[in-house]
This record gives sequence, structure tokens and C-alpha cells, in this order.
Amino acid sequence: MDELIRMIRDFDAERDWNQFHSPKNLAMALSVEVAELAEIFQWMSERESTQLSEDNQKKLMEEIGDVMIYLANLSDKFGIDPIKAAKGKIKLNETKYPSQIVKGDARKYSEY
Repeated sequence: MDELIRMIRDFDAERDWNQFHSPKNLAMALSVEVAELAEIFQWMSERESTQLSEDNQKKLMEEIGDVMIYLANLSDKFGIDPIKAAKGKIKLNETKYPSQIVKGDARKYSEY
């Protein structure tokens, strides 16, 4: 993760793009990239979504890359380690969604 963040910082610095990367703009860009990722699966059946063509697999990899870049950049602005944040969120979700209660059920924790 540290290497990725260094690469992003260097890339942005070489282009003088940091001036455009306010938290608001990064969050908006992240949202757009997630929408582009979702667009790959739009109108596919459940089965089709698990068997991507080579072209769609390439597009998916590129969009995941974009999402990761913007997420890492936003995290860096606030000194948040996204891996640590994700692990913390999993721990929190373990208490919200105890496996013995929610197994096989996709409802939100407030519905149990």
C-alpha cells in the first residue's frame, strides 16, 4: 500500500495535479469510477456477471485500478491506512452481523 501511495504522489506531482485533488473532488471521482465499474455488469444476468469476456475482464481490471487509485489518494489526504480501515470495518461488522444469526440472510443488521 505504501508503494502505491508513493507512486500516486509522484504521478500527481509530476503533473501538478494535486491542486485538483481536494477531498471533495477525490470522493466525486471515486464515485464516478465505481459507476464505471458497475456499468460493466449492467444488463448482465447473474450468470453472465460471473463469466466475463476477455475484453470485459480487462475493463474490470482498469476500473478496479481507478477505484483503488482514488480511494488510496483520498485515504492519504487524511492519513488513513485503507487496509487498516477495512480490517477495522470487518471487525465492526462481525459484531453487527454475528454469523450464527445472519448466515444465509442478506438483510441489513437493523432488520434482525
